[in-house]
Amino acid sequence: MPKPDPKVLLRHAGGYLKAHPEEITRALRGALRLRLGVPIDALRYLARELSGGKRAPKDIVIEAAPPGLRLALTVKIMGAPIRASFTAFAEELDVRADAIQVGLRIADLKLQVMGDEASPIAGLIGSGAIDLNKPGDLVSFMPKRPAALIDAKGDRITLDLLKIPALGGNPTVVRALRICAPVLGVRALKTKDDHLDVHLKATPSGVAAAIAAVRAGL
Repeated sequence: MPKPDPKVLLRHAGGYLKAHPEEITRALRGALRLRLGVPIDALRYLARELSGGKRAPKDIVIEAAPPGLRLALTVKIMGAPIRASFTAFAEELDVRADAIQVGLRIADLKLQVMGDEASPIAGLIGSGAIDLNKPGDLVSFMPKRPAALIDAKGDRITLDLLKIPALGGNPTVVRALRICAPVLGVRALKTKDDHLDVHLKATPSGVAAAIAAVRAGL
C-alpha cells in the first residue's frame, strides 16, 4: 500500500484552507470545546491516496450520515468484485500509546456482485446464506483479513488503526501518540456538517507521563 508523501499532504492541506478559510474559525471554536473537526474531504483524499494497492478497496465514496459515516467501496471477496455500502457508527474508542482501537457498529449493509453472477460468492449472496444484518460474520469469507481488523462478530467490527503500516510505521505518529495519549483521550467520533468531529477528553493526571515522553524523544 503506498504511503502518502507528507509534503504533498501539507500542500493539499494549505490549498484546502485557502479555498475554505472558514475551517480555521471552526477549528479554533472546536479547540475551546476539546473538539477536533476533520473535513470529510480530507478522508476522501486519503482514501484516494491509499487505494492504489493491488488488494486495496477501490472507488471509495465517503459521506456524512450523522452521527455515523456512510461508505461505499468495491472489494474482492473469493475472487469476485463486490460493491459494498454501509453506515458505520463509532461506539467504542480506546486511544493509547500503542494502539488506536475503534469499535464500529455496521448498519444498512448492501452487497452487489459486480462480476460473474455464477461465482460462489454471488450464489451465497443471492441465496441469503450471508446475513447482511451481521456484517462482521462476512469477514469469515475473506481469505486475507486487513491488518487493522482485530475482531468481527455480528454487526460489530473492531479495528486497531496503528496496525495500518502508513500509521503504525510512521515515527511522527508514534511519537505524537506517546506524548498525547496520557493527557488526551477520545470520547466520541461523530459526523456533522460534512465533518468528522473527534470529541476529546483531558486527563490531567497523565501530564507527568507526557513530559517523560517528550524528554525521551529529545
